[in-house]
Amino acid sequence: MNSTYSKTKTSLYRRLYICYLIDSGINTVPSLLEVTEMPRRTLQDAIAALAEMDIKCTAYGGTINRSYTISCWGPIRKQYVKENLQHIKGVLGCS
Repeated sequence: MNSTYSKTKTSLYRRLYICYLIDSGINTVPSLLEVTEMPRRTLQDAIAALAEMDIKCTAYGGTINRSYTISCWGPIRKQYVKENLQHIKGVLGCS
């Protein structure tokens, strides 16, 4: 993560990136961990915090086979995330 960005910004962008991935079909904890290279706890906390942004993320399946879907992006424009994905990934230090 780039230290020139605030924790608030990186937290927001982390959540947006996770939403984008879930919506794109990368929707299980193992696949999200592989793509994002985030610590498991950070990833799980970010998913749990989506509701604070009025993003509806629903979990399906058991603890082993759990997958997620985004049924409502709340106040976030999904198109904005798509159009700014490279910048979002850059802020997070993702390739």
